[in-house]
Amino acid sequence: MALIPVELAGRSYEVRIGRGLLADIASEAAPFLRKTRVPIVADANAKAHWGAAIERSLSASGKEPHWYEVEPGEGSKSWESLAKLTDWLLAEGVERGDHVLALGGGVVGDLTGFACAILKRGCGFVQLPTTLLAQVDSSVGGKTAINTAAGKNLVGAFHQPSLVLADLGSLSTLPARELRAGYAEVLKYGVLGDADFFGWLEEHGERVLALDADALEQAVATSVGAKARIVAQDERETGGARALLNLGHTFGHALEAETGFSDRLLHGEAVALGMVLAARYSARRGEISLDEAERVTRCVDAAGLPAEISALGLQSTGRRLADHMLHDKKMDAGTLPFILLRGIGEAYLARDVELADVAAFLDEQLQVH
Repeated sequence: MALIPVELAGRSYEVRIGRGLLADIASEAAPFLRKTRVPIVADANAKAHWGAAIERSLSASGKEPHWYEVEPGEGSKSWESLAKLTDWLLAEGVERGDHVLALGGGVVGDLTGFACAILKRGCGFVQLPTTLLAQVDSSVGGKTAINTAAGKNLVGAFHQPSLVLADLGSLSTLPARELRAGYAEVLKYGVLGDADFFGWLEEHGERVLALDADALEQAVATSVGAKARIVAQDERETGGARALLNLGHTFGHALEAETGFSDRLLHGEAVALGMVLAARYSARRGEISLDEAERVTRCVDAAGLPAEISALGLQSTGRRLADHMLHDKKMDAGTLPFILLRGIGEAYLARDVELADVAAFLDEQLQVH
């Protein structure tokens, strides 16, 4: 098992990465289960796969699991879902000193984390991520949010979990498409700040996607370690370091908006294509070589992820896609910073990007087949 500390001033916590963690939840999360009743917010699919094992562990230790099921998909990150969940937590008698367990992917983690951030001005929660994307990204770092009509993750709070248990065994039940979508976030850590890790993924990515035990643990632990270091430097994304984690997201969120935040384009797929576009746009600006941009494209394509906008079948324009970016929560004083590349493993925050130029670039990409 790998243990990754997330070092924050006075609020450090641990990410545990291994197998069998959910089946031993009563022991692993013991310090945070202070009452007999244990509230668990769970993705319906995750509960179907892992609910029985969690119940056996809790019941054997004298605990009573109380479940709240969330329907899979981004549609559950809504005002309505938030209201229903907070009402349920209040009915369960959750107090500020209690901890809520969040079982599932990023949707459940985001929704539960935000509910816990605002419930009685803040109660604790434990992340039990069951998707690769959640294990390497959304469960770590304390970003919680819901979606609104104006865009994705525009209403939320920074609220750190008290513990993250990333059970690698839970990934065996993921559909292949969901696994690949999570792998996009693994690739992101190599592209943005670790050229050696990117090279390792070029060689061993197939083993990771095949859930080879050693390769998978190394990929997840390396990704979580990278995120933990960045979060420790810049917890609330005010100093620039944490903004690098948004590599691929500005382009990706625009594509998600254009596809209606639906299963037509999963978040990880959008990030993967967003990274390709960020690399190509960096090459267009003369900041990296075309060969380096092509390495990113090849790695994304080899993982079975979308590497061309044309694969989405959009009836859109570069201007329309760029307009979606105006709602990006990173907008500051009317300008939108972009995460671009000076090389593989060398991401940086560019504040001189004009959306008109981005629109022209996207028009070019819409014609690439």
